[in-house]
Amino acid sequence: MIYFDNSATTAIHPLALDAYVKTSQKIIGNPSSLHDLGSQASRLLLQARKQIAGLLAVAPHEIWFTSGGTEGDNWVLKGTALAKKAYGNHIIISAVEHPAVSETAAQLATLGFDVDIAPVDHQGFVDVSALAKLIRKETILVSVMAVNNEVGMIQPIAAIGDLLQGYPKIHFHVDAVQAITKVPQDLWLTDRVDFATFSAHKFHGPRGIGFIFWREGRKLAPLLTGGGQEENHRSGTENVPAIVAMAKALRLSIEKKAQRPEHVATLKAYLMEELAKFDKVTIYSGVANFAPHILCFGLKGIRGEVMVHALEEKQIFISTTSACSSRSKTESSTLHAMKIPEAYATTAVRVSLDESNTMAEVEQFLIIFKQLYQKFSKIN
Repeated sequence: MIYFDNSATTAIHPLALDAYVKTSQKIIGNPSSLHDLGSQASRLLLQARKQIAGLLAVAPHEIWFTSGGTEGDNWVLKGTALAKKAYGNHIIISAVEHPAVSETAAQLATLGFDVDIAPVDHQGFVDVSALAKLIRKETILVSVMAVNNEVGMIQPIAAIGDLLQGYPKIHFHVDAVQAITKVPQDLWLTDRVDFATFSAHKFHGPRGIGFIFWREGRKLAPLLTGGGQEENHRSGTENVPAIVAMAKALRLSIEKKAQRPEHVATLKAYLMEELAKFDKVTIYSGVANFAPHILCFGLKGIRGEVMVHALEEKQIFISTTSACSSRSKTESSTLHAMKIPEAYATTAVRVSLDESNTMAEVEQFLIIFKQLYQKFSKIN
């Protein structure tokens, strides 16, 4: 099996899984309980929070646990809307956001909030000057993802942050789910970023757990209320085993990246070079200012889902653009924003690589792809 769908989810690291199992077995207390078993769980929770904060070089009280990226995005957008509605009702997002942001913004629009979409250029990069023109006195939030999950652009977070220095009351949110452990932190967690969202299963942690970075001094209303966990910011009994495993997975992923910093980029560059030799292949991802692990391309005349299933028959696993919306069989929202014609956009597939992938796997992928290319050419 060759697994090239790491942007959808990564395999949990064996040591992270071991941490999850051992914590589940040995730490049975609820962190909110007053007895010693609860205190044990609470101490582990604090330890994991400190470890994650240390890895990101932020304060422990700026890390808050969630169920993953979708909850994090919902929390920041809706929490900002609730906390700052007395000051304004205007929100700006980019045209290439993950549905967790774009659909949440659309929901807020039905509740009386005014949402503007910042356009992107033909490569998918946010037009910072166009975004600047959208800002007005009622603007309370700007949300732009760090790395696009479909095509892999690294958005100009620093430039947007520089722009927002002149608007200190506007919250700046970055969906960093596809960025953490993949691209340098200074590209997505600048001093002007107020909130960032993360999901453990994108860096070999368990599914269903994540965290947000919440810069000290910013206001955010809770999305989940009830038991008062996370200092009343995010109610719900903390998933201590998953949080411990997430902290370990993050450390291990950062260490592995440091050991072979150019490995994934080398695989992608070679794959792009070889795919470009096929006349009917269109490559949508680039190299400069693109994440090293995401490669989006299409084969003319062949819908993306057809290519996905053809490769699956050979035990090679990729996806159509975003795994979260791939079953809808619609064109990529990112490619649509880039003004790629529908006939081409519906052919798009995404290869997403990881440190565990090898050049031998890339070579095998290319052998199988060549066979499919010839087969599809005959059919056409």
